[in-house]
Amino acid sequence: MAWFILIVVLVAAAFGVLGAVLKLTAVLLLATLLTIAALAAIVWHGFRAQIRRWEQDGASSQGRIRTWSWGRGPDRPRDLPSHDDRY
Repeated sequence: MAWFILIVVLVAAAFGVLGAVLKLTAVLLLATLLTIAALAAIVWHGFRAQIRRWEQDGASSQGRIRTWSWGRGPDRPRDLPSHDDRY
């Protein structure tokens, strides 16, 4: 692999495009590293948020169901009789 890179660099130098090849290599390398760093940050943030949720759920005395709403929680169900004996 090192021989291949050496040959490509020598051919680029021979044709006078070594600067362009190095710039393209730098752009590709930096873009790849930036993408990996951004994905790692997103995963880390999600992992930390999930850990916080587990800690909060464990600290509360009763389990609760997580909803996707940002407002207040769901209304409590009314205490209804199990059967209707009016008839």
